[in-house]
Amino acid sequence: MEIAPDFFEYFEAAANLLDKDRSIMAVSSWNDNGQKQFVHDPYVLYRSDFFPGLGWMLLRTTWDELSPKWPKGSSLGQFFSQYLEPIKLNDVNVNWKTMDLSYLMEGNYLKYFANLVQNATPLYGNDFVLKANNVKGDVRIQYKDQADFENIARQFGIFEEWKDGIPRAAYKGVVVFRYLTSKCVYLVGPDSLKHLGLTTSR
Repeated sequence: MEIAPDFFEYFEAAANLLDKDRSIMAVSSWNDNGQKQFVHDPYVLYRSDFFPGLGWMLLRTTWDELSPKWPKGSSLGQFFSQYLEPIKLNDVNVNWKTMDLSYLMEGNYLKYFANLVQNATPLYGNDFVLKANNVKGDVRIQYKDQADFENIARQFGIFEEWKDGIPRAAYKGVVVFRYLTSKCVYLVGPDSLKHLGLTTSR
């Protein structure tokens, strides 16, 4: 097993979030869209409404409650070669104990993330990869439904799968990833702006 140099310190720091914010079910070192072309900043963390399948930690009380009904089964390796094997192992030894992670608290994160989405340049039409490459800074793309999301995700090469109506790694229906550079791409669901408290598009 390979682990990042900051693995244990990361979980030690993240444990404080679990203790302080009971809206957080688990913390994870995993990113479903963590392939090298989609990551750039080892210091950035995100909240997600999708349970991460690997490298997670939760409170003992939560485990005691959920373990009797914990689902059995696996993907049978169907995603390994395309999505899991190319995951980039972090090689930066981040000093998480000195990092201010308060932006991840429930009361802070919604506003923080909404601001990131609102400030991204909206893209429309088709050929989103080409358009994203031609725009300086972060971009956002709105999808209409699951089929539309899968089509856009396929263009970029990120995980297309949904579970129980939620795309992998999504927060309020928004999936964020880096694309080849530090540029963030936000795939925004039909109700995401409303859930983020954003009434208008820029």
